[in-house]
Amino acid sequence: MNSPADAGNKPAPDRRALILVVERNPIVQRLEKYFLEQAGYLIEFVGDGEAALERARELCPGILVTEILVPKLDGLSLCHTLKAEEATRGIRVLVFSHLHAEDRAREAGADAFLLKPLDETRLLETVEKLIRIEQSSAERVND
Repeated sequence: MNSPADAGNKPAPDRRALILVVERNPIVQRLEKYFLEQAGYLIEFVGDGEAALERARELCPGILVTEILVPKLDGLSLCHTLKAEEATRGIRVLVFSHLHAEDRAREAGADAFLLKPLDETRLLETVEKLIRIEQSSAERVND
């Protein structure tokens, strides 16, 4: 087992980071909530893309996780809008979908893409990677 000193010079991810999640399936919601809260993250759920956009503007979460097929404003349009606005472009977007649409997600500005079904290890590894990217960006701005 690796000790913290063996982890290299990478900063530990911010375990208190807020993650905003747009997920329609209540079973997947419960699993995401469980996995992410057990890993120490703060989670807020919204039910549609318009609500996600409004909350993202208010809260500026570290990460927004969205499906593609969500009501009112689809996940790709949500991602594109967030990345186009100065105040929200730094939010890391993870598109999580049944659709094989990684290329479309990247074109919309997504920072990461995961294909369903939900896999705890892949989800947590991706979230930690996105948090590290966000922390590195913040450190460069503050230098």
